[in-house]
Amino acid sequence: MFLPILISRLSEIPKVHPRTWCFLIFSGFAGSAVGTIFFTLALKHGNPTVVNVILNIQPVISTIGAFLLFGDRLVHRFFLYAGIAIVAGIFVSVAYPTQIGISFERAGLNLGTGYALICALFWGLSTVAGRGVMVGMSLRLASSMRIVIGLACMTLVLFAYGKLNGAALWPAPAQAHPKKAILLLFFLASISGGIPLLIYFQGLHLTRASIAGYFEMMQTLAAVCITWGFFHANLHPQQVIAAIVLIAAVAMVHHVQQQIEPHDSGSIAD
Repeated sequence: MFLPILISRLSEIPKVHPRTWCFLIFSGFAGSAVGTIFFTLALKHGNPTVVNVILNIQPVISTIGAFLLFGDRLVHRFFLYAGIAIVAGIFVSVAYPTQIGISFERAGLNLGTGYALICALFWGLSTVAGRGVMVGMSLRLASSMRIVIGLACMTLVLFAYGKLNGAALWPAPAQAHPKKAILLLFFLASISGGIPLLIYFQGLHLTRASIAGYFEMMQTLAAVCITWGFFHANLHPQQVIAAIVLIAAVAMVHHVQQQIEPHDSGSIAD
């Protein structure tokens, strides 16, 4: 689907700076491959609603990464609200606080929680790397190359796990209904992959990496509504309170960071 876009932009490749390539490779590796793997593992081993709430912490990670890599300024209150968000994220993960003295697992801190935190780390850093890509590469080339790099990384992962074979790539249910499987794969690749990726890179082109991560919260909030409403992956009352505090704290991080945005708007336009 992105092949025609990539072919039309091949002439731009020699002009891309090596630093931009490093950002792109890391973005594809961290976002498309590693982050996706740990997200899948988190859903497999943990409560899907808890996992999606914990992922709201990734904007804090992208803000810190943007500060370290691009010099985005941090206001003093950032550290206060970021700390609150991290503590709230911990409490969201604990389903039974009274059991924490007995064992972390019985309290609700399982592998799913750890995988979700690792996923948030890689997706947050991928957002920062994506901002670095858009500084030195066109939207169409960046989005198409991100697909190529992500595909290469996932191919290596499948090979490492011994899944690079016909039985694993095209299982029996798909063989039984090939037309339906192909149609669903097409919609999956376009609606949840290709089209959002174009919008994602365009957004990174128009805003700072420290701000872009906060808009990604809408994805996890929508996922929480789906997992809770349709799959009945409920939260305990104290987890609901912690989730509200987490979202509010991250929103306040966004608010206080925007206070310095007007002073730096000229650098974005450049």
